[in-house]
Amino acid sequence: MIPRHLAIAVAVMLAIALGMSFFLWRMRGRGSVSESAIGRTVPVAPPAPGPTEQVTLYVAHDDLGALRAVSALIPLPSDRQQRGEELLRALLTVYGGKSSPHVLGNGSEVRAFYLVEPGLAVIDLNSAFADGHRSGVLVEELTVASLARTLSANLPGVTQIQFLVDGKQRDTLAGHADLSGPYDISAMNQLAEQLQGGQ
Repeated sequence: MIPRHLAIAVAVMLAIALGMSFFLWRMRGRGSVSESAIGRTVPVAPPAPGPTEQVTLYVAHDDLGALRAVSALIPLPSDRQQRGEELLRALLTVYGGKSSPHVLGNGSEVRAFYLVEPGLAVIDLNSAFADGHRSGVLVEELTVASLARTLSANLPGVTQIQFLVDGKQRDTLAGHADLSGPYDISAMNQLAEQLQGGQ
């Protein structure tokens, strides 16, 4: 027969082990929720002053390998440069959502948008956008085409788009899409139409 003090010690140790297991299980659940919430945090810009307008965003869909036109109501200021910034923010908000059809790296942002005469638009991406972007010809092409088509559809007069990363030129987005020089909008619109798959 097992001595009474040994049986009590085993029972106490078993109770402690069960209590610790429950505690760790609860803490692990909290940790994973916090990490996922932090990982998908999208910076929120202050709303732009201006009336709400209907715009067309060209959203990339990785599963289809295509762009799809999506109507959205967003506040747009009268200044063309600020309008361009708000259009890009609205597009990145779509990509930052939980059910995003085209996932970008965590912390991806457009740092700045400039209009340079005549007709040159400059999109300055942050390093998280480029460094966290998935590598692949189609995925990178979809990103570039999505940004270019969204701007050209809603901001007439833009004929070229130059991409920068942290204010500097970069050879490629993630190994494939050439960022070394400006893109011609008419060529990008043709590519976007092909990627729309006859929509």
